[in-house]
Amino acid sequence: MSKDIPSRLLPTDSYRQADAPDLDAVRLLVVGDVMLDRYWFGDVSRISPEAPVPVVRIEKREARLGGAANVARNAAALGAHCGLLGVVGNDEAGDEVEQILRESSIDSYLKRDEQISTIVKLRVIGRQQQMVRIDFEEAPSETTLRDKLTQFKAVLPDYDVIIFSDYNKGSLVNVAEMIRMAREAGKTVMVDPKGDDFTPYRGATMLTPNKSELKRIVGSWKTEEQLTAKAQGLREELGLSALLLTRSEEGMSLYTADEVVHVPADAREVFDVSGAGDTVIATMAAMLGAGASLPEALATANRAGGIVVGKLGTATVTREELFAHRRRSDTVADAGAV
Repeated sequence: MSKDIPSRLLPTDSYRQADAPDLDAVRLLVVGDVMLDRYWFGDVSRISPEAPVPVVRIEKREARLGGAANVARNAAALGAHCGLLGVVGNDEAGDEVEQILRESSIDSYLKRDEQISTIVKLRVIGRQQQMVRIDFEEAPSETTLRDKLTQFKAVLPDYDVIIFSDYNKGSLVNVAEMIRMAREAGKTVMVDPKGDDFTPYRGATMLTPNKSELKRIVGSWKTEEQLTAKAQGLREELGLSALLLTRSEEGMSLYTADEVVHVPADAREVFDVSGAGDTVIATMAAMLGAGASLPEALATANRAGGIVVGKLGTATVTREELFAHRRRSDTVADAGAV
């Protein structure tokens, strides 16, 4: 690997543009592990006499799209025309996922699997803190996965950008074949990876691992130089155009054949990091689909991640929030330049 690839720091307010990009024109398909996130909110006032645990008296319930469905929800919130391909059970939770998709104007290509239940993550919240999370999950059947692959082939021509959202729940066992088909069709392919083996993602346009996910593949690092060498080595090995590393409070780093770009974290207040990676990849994909450059898309995705971690649970950033935030930053910068 060449040692003279330039590295630069991208200021958080570096992307300044008079008008927001035309995200309405972006056609984006999300494929992956679909979940339903349920939140039960309640009051905690006593300890159970049965065991040393708090008693939560439930006062409010909410259901939100989770996993790959949350990626689609984030893309749709930005105005992109979005479709979702995944697997749910033929049950009440699957019905609820379909209902929320309709309300969010997301095209549903969900496959109903009679042999499983929809993946559900139930969180019990007391005093604005998560008390417990209960997961219900089963891997899809082979028959349903074959039907899903056939459906992918059918809808692929209708979309320009494809996001594979892998939560390692079994819905993306055919991801290597789907990436190959998408790249042969000239699509931009983004992958949020999971697991101990990234080779099935070979040939994608971009991978977006976080620090712990990258360490499982390339090992740990002590210096920025070691990290760059490992990230660039993985990017080259997998034939990626770019690798985007999300680094929590350290911001993000984008590795390409031409340069390494770092952007500091843009979070004002961190309340909940759940689903932040979903927001980042959805924003990055929508911006690239709208014709933005990689640095422009990076700065905007970083800004979106900074906004969403200030919200509770799996949340979204609207286009109005994202670009109003940017306009406020530009106004301050312009005033300081006078």
